[in-house]
Amino acid sequence: MSVENLVTPLADLEAIPYLDADGMLPQQFSGKIGVYAIFGEDKTLQYVGYSRDTFLSLKQHLIRQPRLCYWLKVQSIDRPNRTLLEEIRSTWIQGNGAPVPGNQADQSKWEQAIDVKAAMTDEEQAQHQDPALDERSQLKVLKNAARRLEAEIMEILNQRGVQEPLRFNPKLKETGLLDLK
Repeated sequence: MSVENLVTPLADLEAIPYLDADGMLPQQFSGKIGVYAIFGEDKTLQYVGYSRDTFLSLKQHLIRQPRLCYWLKVQSIDRPNRTLLEEIRSTWIQGNGAPVPGNQADQSKWEQAIDVKAAMTDEEQAQHQDPALDERSQLKVLKNAARRLEAEIMEILNQRGVQEPLRFNPKLKETGLLDLK
């Protein structure tokens, strides 16, 4: 059977809520290999990705883009097959009829840890770049900025009713990055 025959068109898949009524991510994707499409609140396609553990990837996307993760469609596969995963992703993106923001200019916002330095306030940047500060003091400014940004993300998620346990990696904060552990 050819790879093309294994691709379920995105339009044929059911859209499911990113969060269930209890504020949890769909547990049925835990440990599942697959391709997923993430939609905004208005069901506009925001990003298409694939993963060896769809659940963990969905969790990461939720903290990286908390205002854009409302609906999803998933096609799971039984065994890792990069060719098939890339074919499904490519078919879904091409079939959208419009550019998918998360797979173009905004791709790093979906796929990379959050860069705390890019989200620093003017005051935080001034403190961080102050030549009078030693390295340890600059690190403290960076960690405090990471904590502030983490609190802002958690507030957005709390407003959405998220109950999923989320733990940020404390070691990454020291490097100016914010991501889940």
